[in-house]
Amino acid sequence: MIYLDNAATTRVRPEAAQAALEVMTRDFGNPSTRYALGTAAAERLAADRAVVAQALGCRAEEVVFTSCGTEGDNWAIRATLELGKRKGKHIVTTAIEHSAVLEPLRHLAAQGYEVTYLRPDRNGHISPAQVEGALRPDTVLVSMMLVNNELGTLLPVREAAEAVRRSGCPALVHTDAVQGFLKVPFTPEGLGVDLLTLSGHKIGAPKGIGALYIRRGLKLRPLLFGGGQEGGLRPGTEPTAQIAALAAACRVWMDHREEYTERMKVVKDHFLSSLQAALPRAVVVSPGDAPHICAVSLPGYPSEMLVRELSDRGICVSAGSACRRGKPSYVFAATGRPKTELLGTLRVSFSPESTPEEADALVSALEEIAQSRVSL
Repeated sequence: MIYLDNAATTRVRPEAAQAALEVMTRDFGNPSTRYALGTAAAERLAADRAVVAQALGCRAEEVVFTSCGTEGDNWAIRATLELGKRKGKHIVTTAIEHSAVLEPLRHLAAQGYEVTYLRPDRNGHISPAQVEGALRPDTVLVSMMLVNNELGTLLPVREAAEAVRRSGCPALVHTDAVQGFLKVPFTPEGLGVDLLTLSGHKIGAPKGIGALYIRRGLKLRPLLFGGGQEGGLRPGTEPTAQIAALAAACRVWMDHREEYTERMKVVKDHFLSSLQAALPRAVVVSPGDAPHICAVSLPGYPSEMLVRELSDRGICVSAGSACRRGKPSYVFAATGRPKTELLGTLRVSFSPESTPEEADALVSALEEIAQSRVSL
């Protein structure tokens, strides 16, 4: 199998699996208990939180563990609006956010909030001027992802935060950094954001663990009410095995970050150049600013057919976000490209383990599919 859909999920790293196994079978105590096994679990939890904070570039007390990116996005949005309910009901976001942002905003719009959606250019970019022009005195939230999960484009999060500060509007700034975490350089402070979401299964940790960065001094309403874990913000016994796995994956990435990002970029660039040489009709919808994601199109060849045919050949790519479940990609459509291009668009996403040979196999398979369809 050739797996080139790493923006959807990644293989769990051996180090992460081993860390989870250790906690499940040896260090399995409840961190809230007061005997030795529980105390040891609490100490490990604190150490793992410190590792994730180090990877993120923030203080350990600013990291709250969640179950996934969707939870973090929803919590950040709803808690921000709760804080700003007396200041305004206007929200600024983009038309290419993950559904974990767009769906809660759709429900909030039905409750009387006004949402401004910034549309990207043909290449999937949003300009800082668009953000600045959308801000109003009653804007209470700007939510903008750091790396688009289907196009690989970088969005101007830092510039958006600067525009908010200049404008004097009361908005808090949230970024979904799920695809950018440990793949593009940033810190929450450097971006100027108040809230930031990440997810473990994009970097080799298991599904079911994520984190929300909450800027120190920001008093959010708790997600749940209960026993007081996670500083009282997200009570419930901590998923210590998943947290240990996330910390282990972070350690590996921190140790090899430059090497990993360069590897992914080299393979991605090799794929794009090989594709255009082999199939001149192919269109690069987005080469991706991030090192691991790009989007390409074979006009005249429906993407769902391409995904199936590639799967039959043992190659895994997608037609967009895995969360869309076969629906046409609104992200690709938002770029305004011709319908013939949009219908044949594929997202290809790489990991540090991806190789030029795998990229060549994908190009060869696409060439074979195109030739077989022409001959029918």
